[in-house]
Amino acid sequence: MAVAKTSLEQWAVLAAVVDSGGFAAAAEALNRSQSAVSYAVARLQESLGLPLLVVEGRKSVLTAHGVTLLARARHLVKDLDTLERLAASLKQGWEADLKLVVDAAFPRTTLLAIIAELQRSCPSTQIQLADVVLSGAEQAIIEASADVVVTSRVPAGFLGDWLLDVTFVAVARPDHALFNIERKLVSEDLVRHVQAVVRDSGTARPRDDGWLGAERRFTVSSMEASLATILAGLAYAWLPEHLLSGPLGEGALRRLPLAAGSTRTVPLHIVLAQPELIGPAGRAAVAAFHRHSQPHSRTDPTTGRAGS
Repeated sequence: MAVAKTSLEQWAVLAAVVDSGGFAAAAEALNRSQSAVSYAVARLQESLGLPLLVVEGRKSVLTAHGVTLLARARHLVKDLDTLERLAASLKQGWEADLKLVVDAAFPRTTLLAIIAELQRSCPSTQIQLADVVLSGAEQAIIEASADVVVTSRVPAGFLGDWLLDVTFVAVARPDHALFNIERKLVSEDLVRHVQAVVRDSGTARPRDDGWLGAERRFTVSSMEASLATILAGLAYAWLPEHLLSGPLGEGALRRLPLAAGSTRTVPLHIVLAQPELIGPAGRAAVAAFHRHSQPHSRTDPTTGRAGS
C-alpha cells in the first residue's frame, strides 16, 4: 500500500484558508499560529507539485487545480470527522446532547408529549429544541446542525419518513371586512387586505409557501404571533388547523369562504441529518415522533395512504 504524500489535516487547513478568505482568518478559526497554517499549505503544495492557491489583492483564492482537488478533499475531511464523532458516540453510549429541529407547523401539544417522554427515557441526554419555519428545517439538515429534524421538505440527497399532514385553514376575525362580501372570495378580494405571513427562519435558501398575492403583508416570527395578529383583527392568514380548534369553536375566528384554496395540506417528514451517527437517544426520538404522530393520521380509502 502506497504511503500518502498529503494528510487530511493539510486539506482541512487549506479549506479553512479558502473559507475564511486568508491565512490570518484561518489561523484564528483553527486556533493556530499563522505560520503553522502557512507551513501546512506550503507542504501540501510541495507534496503535490501543484499550485493550489494564488493571492488576488488581499485574498487567497484557489487555482483551477485547487478547486478540483479541494472539492474531492472536502468529502474525505467530512468522512473523517464523521468517523471520529461516531467513535465518540460509541464510547459515550447515550448521547450527551440531542439536537431537535422541528417545523413550527408540527402540533405543539404532541411535541411537548414527545419531549416529556424523551426526558424520562433519556435522562442523561441534554435535549436542545429549536422551532423553525419553512427552509429553516432544510438548512439544519444540509448543514448537519441538528440530529433529528421534522421538515416540510426533504432536501435532495437525504431520506425521510412521512409523519403526518398538517392542514392549513384560511381564517379571519368575524368582523373582518372580507366577510362583508356576500359571495365566495377570489384572489382579487384578498389582495386588497393585509395577510399575516410567518417569516422564513432559514438564511441559506429562504422561500415562501402558500398564497402570496397580498400587496399588504404583515410579517411575524411565529405561528402563535400570526394567530395573535388575526385575533386582533389586523390581518387574515392560513394557520394550522390544530391551532384553531379553540378560536373557531368559540367564534373568535371564522373560516374565510374562498372559492378555492381555503385549505392546504403540508406533509411533515422526519429526517436524520447524519444517520450513521445516530445513537440510542436519537433512535428513541424518532420512535417517539412516529408513535405520537399516529393519532393525527387516518387512512384515505382511495389510496390506502395515511393522511390528516
